[in-house]
Amino acid sequence: MRPVSRAGTTAVLSALVVGSSASIVHAQEIALAPQLAYSYGENETARSLAMAGATRAVGNGTTAIFSNPANMALTRLYHIEAIGQFTPEVTRAIGGGAIVDSITSSTRIAGGLAFMGGIIDPDGVDRGFIDARAAAAYPVGDRVFLGIGGRYLRMIQDGFGPLDDAAAARYSSVSGGLVDAAGKRMPSVDTLTFDAGVTIKITQSVHLGVAGQNLTHPGHGLLPTTIGAALGYGSESLTLEVDGVADLDSWNKTTARVMAGGEYLAGDHYPIRLGYRFDQGAGVHQLSGGFGYIGQEIAAEVSVRRTLSTTINSTMIAIGLTYHLESSGLTRNRVSGEGTASEAASGEGEK
Repeated sequence: MRPVSRAGTTAVLSALVVGSSASIVHAQEIALAPQLAYSYGENETARSLAMAGATRAVGNGTTAIFSNPANMALTRLYHIEAIGQFTPEVTRAIGGGAIVDSITSSTRIAGGLAFMGGIIDPDGVDRGFIDARAAAAYPVGDRVFLGIGGRYLRMIQDGFGPLDDAAAARYSSVSGGLVDAAGKRMPSVDTLTFDAGVTIKITQSVHLGVAGQNLTHPGHGLLPTTIGAALGYGSESLTLEVDGVADLDSWNKTTARVMAGGEYLAGDHYPIRLGYRFDQGAGVHQLSGGFGYIGQEIAAEVSVRRTLSTTINSTMIAIGLTYHLESSGLTRNRVSGEGTASEAASGEGEK
């Protein structure tokens, strides 16, 4: 593996925005921050996107794999989710899935797996990547939950960016990686890192969550190291949370993102979600929202997040389709004494 310098990373991220005149630059220049084009390397479920990312304290289930692995142990469930994300301004399309099981282990350890793959600007720089994660969480008593997750990211660029010589088919190393002996592009990122988190139940409904992402500190904006803390309230029908995140690497100084989100479960089946985010690095405000259906066995959700700016236009859309395996009866013996499968699937399982 070859480390990516901060200067090189700036060029790589910049290529996400300006690399393709067909899909990114229009009659008027769109000032989309590269960090927003890459979405800070974050993958989000429909629930976390709708709540502006404010899920580190009460975001359990599959959401926990991406935000705070400790939260996988908050609720007894077995969820399998298909996830899709799309950012039209840079043709960023991602698909994949996640599994969280906090029922079948006799040791009370909750486990999760996630695999996401995607493309950015296929008509220009043509960057593709895979993001694989494995996580585990353990409850220390009834109040403290610990979690850790490993992450593997591989990113490669097959197109030509603004620092490359397309006519001569010559690549610039800082634009997207070196080339091998056959002249093919080598990965700009091919590395392992890890996340860790802790969640404390101050009361049964009020939670404090602290989580860190990419804690090996790769030192670049493609895998930025972040430290976040959150305070959340969750009941069967209402969730409220406020998060603050320090990002050490996406910009040339440490910057903050402040998020607040809420969710109301109407009629026991219909989640209505809203969120707000302030991004200090890009200097923009964002609003998000979403809705869905949560049934005994399945859940379907959709959400969108949009910048509030006349110069920085960024939209992100997420969809999710979840199957609640615990509702099938296959894991009923594990759920016994911990709450019913129905509660895990349609109520508490989403809190």
